[in-house]
Amino acid sequence: MDFSLPEDARQLQKLCLDFGEKEIEPYAQEWSEEERFPTDTFLKLGQLDLAGLLIPEEYGGADVGYVAYVAAMEALGAADQSFAAAWNAHSTIASLPLLAYGTEEQKQRWLRPLARGEAIGAFGLTEPAAGSDASAVRTHARPVSGGWVLNGTKMFITNAGTDITLGVTVLASTSRGSEGRKRFGTFFVPSGTSGFTVGRKLRKLGWHAMDTRELIFEDCFIPDENLIGEEGEGLRQFLAVLDGGRISVAALSLSLASRALELGIGYVREREQFGKTLSEFQAVQHSVATMATEVDAARMLVYRAAWLADNGEDFSEAAAMAKLYASEVANRVASASVQVHGGYGYIRESTISRFYADAKVLEIGEGTNEIQRNVIARTVLRRNVRG
Repeated sequence: MDFSLPEDARQLQKLCLDFGEKEIEPYAQEWSEEERFPTDTFLKLGQLDLAGLLIPEEYGGADVGYVAYVAAMEALGAADQSFAAAWNAHSTIASLPLLAYGTEEQKQRWLRPLARGEAIGAFGLTEPAAGSDASAVRTHARPVSGGWVLNGTKMFITNAGTDITLGVTVLASTSRGSEGRKRFGTFFVPSGTSGFTVGRKLRKLGWHAMDTRELIFEDCFIPDENLIGEEGEGLRQFLAVLDGGRISVAALSLSLASRALELGIGYVREREQFGKTLSEFQAVQHSVATMATEVDAARMLVYRAAWLADNGEDFSEAAAMAKLYASEVANRVASASVQVHGGYGYIRESTISRFYADAKVLEIGEGTNEIQRNVIARTVLRRNVRG
């Protein structure tokens, strides 16, 4: 087995490392304190063809595949999690439904500017009463002449309120089938549409620089041509692209764990107590060893899921495992790194404190870890067991 990155993935990772060091890291703390998403920096990312890594070139993307995408995320996520998380939401759940189910006209009209990084995209699923249970969404689309009228509220939506937001892809119930089951549709709602209101910016425990909002739809008319895919298939469409999103959040988690380990190692090599550097104490050495081992194990799971996706294999279980384990490793390693930093790690001016605050949401977003365990268990229990 060859565990080395392909040359194109290494080059992409180097490009992202350079971008992160020059355009993100020097300003990340400022963005966090101001709770401001740097749209100008995102547009610079687009100029380097980094905004549509999973989108084919014919629609303005680079189509590098998941292994190279994970490599890019390792670099960008190590620079700042808020920026990387916004880029991730844009690159996956905001863009992939259009790629998979959009018409050619929809792809040219909306997917192309997203993939080129000329605008940023958002996806609206979560609601005040619907999260893990996606079928519980109450936002409703009523058919009218020439289109649909949306009413409802979305919550915790990423990228919806920036000055470069193209629009938001919204999951809504449309009707009930013959057996009384809800039917769903996916709709693209451009920014500025009448009846579509972007709420106040939500103040979060972490991801301070990422734009997160409540969305309100009040008799919001959407023309028929804004329906993505078939009416009645919206929920299935969303679930079909979710596995790719899980790989991306796993990669984001890996990037956080790797950076937290790096920060911890750097600190214990320099900090002295009782006449020795912290790195000379066995207890600290054991902590570093545990962190390093878990980061490496997470890396194997994440890249395995990405490799399976790139090679056309079933990667649903692997993506769930990668997301589950990498997100929990990110939390453990961030906590352990703060511990070896001591009091300095608890000061907001320290870099590790920002990554520590960002870690928790990784166990929640893109399907909670409880949901990941459900997905994994269903797959494992369906397998034939040798007697």
